[in-house]
Amino acid sequence: MQSSILVLFIASIVILSYFFNIFSKRTKIPTVLLLMSSGMLFNFFEKNQLISMYTINKVVELLGIMGLIMIILEASLDLHITRKKKGLILKAFISALIILIVSSFSIAYLIHFWLNEPLVDCLIYATPLSIVSSAILIPSLEQLTPDKKEFLVYESSFSDILGILFFNYLIGENTSEPLNAIIYLGQMGLSVIISILVAFLLVYYLGKIKLKVKFFLIFAVLSALYALGKLTHLPSLLIILFFGLIINNRQLFQKFKWIDKHIPDEMSFLELEKQLKSVTAETSFLVRTFFFILFGYSIDILKLAVSEVQIVGTLIVVILLIVRLAFLLYLNPKENPLPELFLMPRGLITILLFYNIPPPRQLEQFNSGILFFVILVTAVLMMIGLFTAKGAPSSEDIEV
Repeated sequence: MQSSILVLFIASIVILSYFFNIFSKRTKIPTVLLLMSSGMLFNFFEKNQLISMYTINKVVELLGIMGLIMIILEASLDLHITRKKKGLILKAFISALIILIVSSFSIAYLIHFWLNEPLVDCLIYATPLSIVSSAILIPSLEQLTPDKKEFLVYESSFSDILGILFFNYLIGENTSEPLNAIIYLGQMGLSVIISILVAFLLVYYLGKIKLKVKFFLIFAVLSALYALGKLTHLPSLLIILFFGLIINNRQLFQKFKWIDKHIPDEMSFLELEKQLKSVTAETSFLVRTFFFILFGYSIDILKLAVSEVQIVGTLIVVILLIVRLAFLLYLNPKENPLPELFLMPRGLITILLFYNIPPPRQLEQFNSGILFFVILVTAVLMMIGLFTAKGAPSSEDIEV
């Protein structure tokens, strides 16, 4: 392919994705469905395979890692912590944790019963399927009431973070031993301390950098720290989480005089927050666009037609709905569980974690079509949920 044609092709994808966003806001059809469908259609009609599937999978994996960093950063920049929101934050955290754990074990037992494989390995496959994608959900919440929007922003963000930490624990060695769980919790505690210190250093230097080009330097540092964490088996995503939380919650540190003195003032922070949110949103848009287009391209449509995929995939979705419905009714027994019940899309993190399952823990009999099926069905369910939503006008700018 000529370089000029390639540039035209890439530019066309970005423009198409932009119009998909506009179309999605007006029709409530999730952008992820439109992007994946475009990739699948291109694969179906394109007879001469321009890029090998091995290359496609590697690019998808790389984009997934970049997307993961952007997702955690975007989620943390949406978490504004105040005393008034303590109850809401705690409720969202408990909701994300319990739904994640119960869904993971329920799906793991289903896979164990179906394939007769070790339960721990089945749990590794079940965990990614139990994580709500904040990257897909948060941009779709404009028409909800402020209370429901806030709850879902916190819940999906916690689901991402807790799901990744739980998955990283599961793929370690001897995860069933209590001692290893204690060691992992100790590592997390150490990582929290290191992460807070590193995050403060990054915020300090971000305020000191006078060059106009500085945010991609920060992204590069965060990416390097993530890669180092992966190599040393430490939950380095916590650094990204705390970096975003500090940027978005400077008011929490005003009582600590030494810290307050060494980080940018409130006006500078507001400007940094505004710029960082803008750059993060733009970068996330690009990463998500190419990730889901290429992921759609990599999907073998014929796998979705296999009866095993449809039966097991449907059972997984039913489990997710039952667990979510039960907990939502427990939290608010007098409230209508819609649309929150259906707002549980699976997406980038689910796919990325599947790519990161170590070869010794992989289940040869597990049909990858089930992953595609669950992602597509939960995206359709989210669309149905948004159609049932009765909330604030989309033009309102709701602070979360």
